[in-house]
Amino acid sequence: MLGFVQLLKQNPNYRSLWTGQIVSEIGDNFNTIAVLGLAMSTGGGGGVVSSIFVARGIAIVSAGPIAGVLLDRMDRRRMMILSDLVRSVVALGFLFCLTDHRPVLISAMSFLLMFASPFFTSGRAAILPTIADKEELHTANSLTQTTQWVALSVGTILGGAAIAKFGYLWAILFNAASFLFSAISISRMHVPSGFRSQQVKEHALRPWHEYAEGLRYIRSNRMILGITLLSIGWALGGGAAQVLFSLFGELVFHRGAEGVGLIWGFAGIGLLIGGALAHRFGANLNFDRYKWTIAIAFLIHGLSYVAFANMTAFVPALLLIGLSRAAVAVSSVLNTTQLLRQVDDAFRGRVFSTLESLTWGVMMISMAAAGLASSYYNPHQIGTIAGLLGASVAVFWTWANISGKLKEHHV
Repeated sequence: MLGFVQLLKQNPNYRSLWTGQIVSEIGDNFNTIAVLGLAMSTGGGGGVVSSIFVARGIAIVSAGPIAGVLLDRMDRRRMMILSDLVRSVVALGFLFCLTDHRPVLISAMSFLLMFASPFFTSGRAAILPTIADKEELHTANSLTQTTQWVALSVGTILGGAAIAKFGYLWAILFNAASFLFSAISISRMHVPSGFRSQQVKEHALRPWHEYAEGLRYIRSNRMILGITLLSIGWALGGGAAQVLFSLFGELVFHRGAEGVGLIWGFAGIGLLIGGALAHRFGANLNFDRYKWTIAIAFLIHGLSYVAFANMTAFVPALLLIGLSRAAVAVSSVLNTTQLLRQVDDAFRGRVFSTLESLTWGVMMISMAAAGLASSYYNPHQIGTIAGLLGASVAVFWTWANISGKLKEHHV
């Protein structure tokens, strides 16, 4: 099995992608902690935090169809570079939030920043099979997602500590600069065939027709549809979980921005461990074992989150959130590898952007519900429901597997 270091040494294109990713995502997580801290300082509690995540969700849902169509029609590398440049400018806009703490301004800036994100994140997924061969693909996907979670862990822990000591200004500036660094790194990637889909149809651009064509493609392939529905099911509880991280850090454990950063950080550590496990064992799983592994992972994820939600001691709660996110990571890496192997190149942008949009759309509803519920119920009760929703996904997946609906598709 190809190792992470070996992949980085022998594949310069992937090395450029990875270098830009790790810097920009650490900066992005600095921004996340800064924005959540500013939001909590307004005194609005869970409702304000929820509004920010809802704004982010609306942005991704709105941008997803556009991003998917353009990524399947145009040069994917150029779209990613443009996304980075736009996000760098928008990230600087958060400087206005340092003097104007109105929730509506913070939410509006969060919307603009996230609107440009699917052009990069879905492009990064769509481009992987172009820069990595079949033997490298599982390792490249594992490292891409593991790096994302390393950045989550490092960025949130350091972000919380740095903001507590130096304030919000440097977090915002670092985030803006990190996007510029990413754009430069992405510009260094080159392949002889280019970064445009080799299966693109040469006809006039018809955005909504082509997006609908992508939806029909997903629906026609039960395995791809199953993974899509799995992600949507996770989002039912996953959206509420994002809001609850801030509520537990601030209101349950009374540890301020640093406590929020630690919860996000341990979630990142759990994701890192799960990503490493998925890389180590995922390459050797046959298709049937892969499907059963997904069911077990979701069961562990949901029940661990229920336990986290009912903890009153901080350290055990951190360990439980780490376990829950480790299970999420295993499912995420294995499912994405399957999509990279099974989705046709002509539809890859639309599939990944649709998956991201639908997931965030459901998360947005979940976040809004959690924010509203926080005015009537305590975080322990809301977290228990969120965890049970996550565990219920394992039931759906097991039923689909036993009934023979999850069949492998070969490109």
